[in-house]
This record gives sequence, structure tokens and C-alpha cells, in this order.
Amino acid sequence: MDNSALLDRALDSGDFPTMTARRLRNVVSEGFAPRYLVQDGAPASALKSMREAMSDKDRKQLFLLFTCRSNRVLADFIREVYWPQYAAGSTSLTKSDALNFVNDAVAEGKTTTAWSDSTRTRVSSYILGACADFRLLGAMAAGGRKIETFGPTTFVTGFLAYELHFRGLGDNAMLNHEDWGLFGLDPDDVLAELKQIAMRGEIIVQSAAGLVQISWKHKNMEELADAVADS
Repeated sequence: MDNSALLDRALDSGDFPTMTARRLRNVVSEGFAPRYLVQDGAPASALKSMREAMSDKDRKQLFLLFTCRSNRVLADFIREVYWPQYAAGSTSLTKSDALNFVNDAVAEGKTTTAWSDSTRTRVSSYILGACADFRLLGAMAAGGRKIETFGPTTFVTGFLAYELHFRGLGDNAMLNHEDWGLFGLDPDDVLAELKQIAMRGEIIVQSAAGLVQISWKHKNMEELADAVADS
């Protein structure tokens, strides 16, 4: 269903008795729809068709992927702040880290308008809270939020590789796509992960002299979903 149909269903369901109609409309139209109803609802369809085969961790990481695609400020923070700090051995991220990132983004003209101080503070808090929701960060403490050990599951690696392939990306373009940066992977890391998947027969990976060629077992997302459901 589309955005309007989903909102009508949610309003009629009676499942949100403590939520005002305006708040529910915001949740559906501004939260859910931009993440899961884009591309004719492809993200929602994929999550639904594979739900029985996914672990909670798989599901949470796919939620992270689709959320970051619709929320550039969160995606950039993870790629430009979280993972460099992670690689440097930092143990936590603070409110100042998030606020400095937001201030820099505004100063560089990355927002359509110059955000007010209150908006910058609110967005900074949202960024850290979202990272905690997706388990990149732990609970808030005196020194900030603890940086948690984080990496993509095998399921998510395979899903993302296939999804990018089905979107028409060539093999090298798929390896270099920015989405992998959300999970701290560079192209060499992605290739290593895919070679592990290839050992299970899901794909065939050939690489030499910087060139990569992948033979894909499944021809579309429906075939992939069927294979996942049967595994």
C-alpha cells in the first residue's frame, strides 16, 4: 500500500490508542514512508518477504541501512565521525562530537537553510540517540555514549550486495558504493566478505589485477527472498 493507504489503515486499526492522529500521520509520512515505501515499496516488500529468515540483529541493521538512505545527516555522521573514531580506538562519542559535526555541516552549506541553535542541538541529540537505537553506541554515561563493537551480519552483506546489483550497478560500482561505509567497510573489505559468502555457493567471485567479476545466482529480489525463506 502507499503512504495514504497505510495511514488510513493505521488510523482505523486502533493499535495506537495513545497517539494523536497528527502524530501518527507524522510517523507514517515522515518516518516510515521515506525509509520503506520508496522505490514502489521495495524496502518494505523485502523486509516482509524475508522476515522469517532474519534475526533481530539482521533486521536492525537493515533498518539502519534504509534509515540512513533517507536521512543524510545520520549517514554522514556515521561515515565521517563514528567510523574514524572507531578506527582510532576511541571508546565513546560525546554530545560535543555530534554538535561539532552538525555545526560544520551547516557552515559548509550542506543544509537548505542555516539551522538555529535549538535545531542544531536537537539534531545532534537525535544523531546520538539513533546510533544507540541501531546499536552502534551504548547508553549515555558521563563521558558520552560508548562505542560498541559493530559490523554487518552475513545476511545483511549478502542482501546489500544483491540489492545494489539489482539496482543496475556493475560489480566494481557495487563494491565502491557509499552504503558499505555505514558498516565500516571499504571495497577491499566488501570483496573479502563476498568471498566468504561465495564459499557457501550463493555467488561466484573472481578477482584479479583490481578487476572483479561476480556471477549472481539469483535474478531478482523475489528469487533471493524465496531462497532465503527456504534456507
